[in-house]
Amino acid sequence: MSKKTISFPHMGNYSIPVEYLLHHIVDANILIAPKISSRTIELGTKYSPEFVCTPFKYTLGTFIEALDMKADILIQAGGGCRYGYYSELQNQILEDLGYQFTYINLISQGKTDICKIYREFKKIDSHFHIIKALYYLFVTSKMVKYMDHVDDYIRMNIGFEIKKDSFIHANQLMLEDFKKAKGFFHLRHMYLKHFRKIKKIPIEKPSNCFKIGVIGELYTLMEPFANYDLEMILAKYGIEVKRYTNAHYLLFEKKKEVKKYLKYAREYIQYRMGADAADNIGRTKYLCTHDYDGIIHIKSSFCTPEIGAMPIINKICNQYDVPVLFFSFDANTSKVGIETRLEAFYDMIEMRRKK
Repeated sequence: MSKKTISFPHMGNYSIPVEYLLHHIVDANILIAPKISSRTIELGTKYSPEFVCTPFKYTLGTFIEALDMKADILIQAGGGCRYGYYSELQNQILEDLGYQFTYINLISQGKTDICKIYREFKKIDSHFHIIKALYYLFVTSKMVKYMDHVDDYIRMNIGFEIKKDSFIHANQLMLEDFKKAKGFFHLRHMYLKHFRKIKKIPIEKPSNCFKIGVIGELYTLMEPFANYDLEMILAKYGIEVKRYTNAHYLLFEKKKEVKKYLKYAREYIQYRMGADAADNIGRTKYLCTHDYDGIIHIKSSFCTPEIGAMPIINKICNQYDVPVLFFSFDANTSKVGIETRLEAFYDMIEMRRKK
């Protein structure tokens, strides 16, 4: 009997820990789908409902490309927002297109059914061992934490590197080594080694550099293709970027932190609004009261929770006199238009600083 072939959607560099985990816990071929491209968007848009948000189209297009490359098991991790129901809809669309596959959703309607996931993996590999899986799940969670910690440091400093692409090259070397981790202690050793090297990369960073907070919908924040490499554009202007949302936050901190945000910003919001809306309202107040020069809010088109949060975010920024820029991305967004708006935003905060 031939091995099954597993694939999953892209989101930044997180395909690396996902591939690492699957490789160690199940005897199957792991297929990394092609990076998101214009073809991915065309496929996803063609078969998606018209007014569904962009992440749905990106992940659907990725699934179609993976199935065309002979994947027969798809793994999805749809959780919050309407995304909790996307897996069912995507599954139905792909079946209607005539594909034969097994669909495993790790998170459904915000909950994880461990027993169901165990049964699904047992079908894939009869030798699947829960203790081994839990160990490598622990290692993978640490890998995600290390990746996000390094990314936070790079995001704050990449705009000031003396030699271009030094941070990107060093980070790629670290990620390649992470793929070879033999266990937790080996992984931690590699993380400490590479992070020391990354912190030694020469930078010229003024003490009063511009600081901008980037908030918004999680997928558009975390997938560079979805936001047209917005953070790298900001880095070209010598801006320190602060972004809260990453995989470690979503998996291990969000449930606790969102309660803090609700309490912190209780004059603006008293109840959760779904997805990341409450988080972003609390973050807006924090950024406004901690000397940030501006805030950029990004989301995909038709993201209902973020649409609801935008007027409140705008109100807070007006109250504290902090500039805010809103971006809504879809398949037809122009990168030139984004760069033009960011250039104008930079000019505005520069003039504001001079005044």
